[in-house]
Amino acid sequence: MSAPDVHTWFVREVLPLEAALMQFLQHNWRNQSDIADLRQDIYMRVYDAALKEIPERAKPLVFTVARNLILTRVRDAQVVPIEAVSDLDALNIAIDTPDPERSTIVRDELRRLQVAIDRLPPRCREAFVMGRIQGHSRGEIALRMGVSEKTVTEHFTKAMRLLADVLYAEPTDLGKKHE
Repeated sequence: MSAPDVHTWFVREVLPLEAALMQFLQHNWRNQSDIADLRQDIYMRVYDAALKEIPERAKPLVFTVARNLILTRVRDAQVVPIEAVSDLDALNIAIDTPDPERSTIVRDELRRLQVAIDRLPPRCREAFVMGRIQGHSRGEIALRMGVSEKTVTEHFTKAMRLLADVLYAEPTDLGKKHE
């Protein structure tokens, strides 16, 4: 599948499922601070799967990926008690430090994300930053912005679409500004 086709499908079919996905994650994952990362991992896996073949229905794919990711994280979280190992070197655990190339890629991705966020309309950016970066609930954001929760949801939806346009754009499209 072409990236523009997948992008269009993703924005049209997957992003509107975010509220239900967040509710599912909040209900099924203990550590609430991990939820935004889980959501992003799910989006990446769904997008990558759609690059191979766009599914007929997005919802079953999104929730299957979410369930499988949660199961994988739970399985991977099984920790060996420190008392069980007398020599930590016996665990043979590699230090998880990124190589310089990976660090450069991550910094470039973060810069690109910051540029995309800076390009959002002011109210969309305000709602997005409070919700996705500062972790406030829609109710708290609505109260702080003096708008309804429905308006906050509209700001989120618009922000997510505009960010997806920038972040998943072809390299030749990156200079375009979204209003």
